[in-house]
Amino acid sequence: MLRRRLSSLLTKPRITQPHKTLNPIIPLTRNPNPISIPSGFSKTGPFSMVGMSMRGYSLLALNDLRDNPGASKQKTRKGRGIGSGKGKTAGRGHKGQKARGTMKFGFEGGQTPLRRRLPKRGFKNPFSLTFQPVGLGKIARLINTGKIDSGELITMKTLKDTGAIGKQIEDGVRLMGRGAELIQWPIHLEVSRVTARAKAAVEATGGSVRRVHYNKLGFRALLKPEWFEKKGRLLPRPARPPPKLKDKVDSTGRLPAPRVPIPFTDEERATAA
Repeated sequence: MLRRRLSSLLTKPRITQPHKTLNPIIPLTRNPNPISIPSGFSKTGPFSMVGMSMRGYSLLALNDLRDNPGASKQKTRKGRGIGSGKGKTAGRGHKGQKARGTMKFGFEGGQTPLRRRLPKRGFKNPFSLTFQPVGLGKIARLINTGKIDSGELITMKTLKDTGAIGKQIEDGVRLMGRGAELIQWPIHLEVSRVTARAKAAVEATGGSVRRVHYNKLGFRALLKPEWFEKKGRLLPRPARPPPKLKDKVDSTGRLPAPRVPIPFTDEERATAA
């Protein structure tokens, strides 16, 4: 292509214009400060300086993305010849139990395994119950700020909605006697457990505390009744306490969350005493 252009230029007559003066020919001199090619660029190739002058190239392209050295490792191919070092026996050696098959996890060749050499320490009781504590002082401060109405029954849902206890109630709420001197008016509560000091302080002002039983599903229906409405389900029936917990509760919990307390009968008062 270049030869054709040169030949066409040489064959065409040159048209001179006498009324215009041509610029004097300036001899080409070598640039004393040549452009230095930065490292990473070659004189030829798609990232050469010549290519950059003709067309703009980005320093990063999709076809140049690579993993870091050592980021990926090829899988060891076993049994593919002695040249690899993993041929024939594939690194297992000759004969023996370890060369022929696999053992169960923790097997140590017949000696007492580590899981049996270590002694046992303690146990985890599957019947243990975890209750969130709440003091009478916190309830009194919430009543003073107007978040809790002392004229209505205070249930565990009331304590959760007002922030007296956390959102995660595992097995119920335990009423504590902290700040009992702040209770100066009668209040009625329904909780899972109550201490002797808290019960005496509430009854001294003319109030009452009833220990009620809820199972896991009952707690969900008590604290989040909208969940059942969203799913289109009916509220479950309250579960009766198991025989081992009958002496630790006063009655079965009511659903939905009640607003009026149940008065204690003479038999219940005698049993609680």
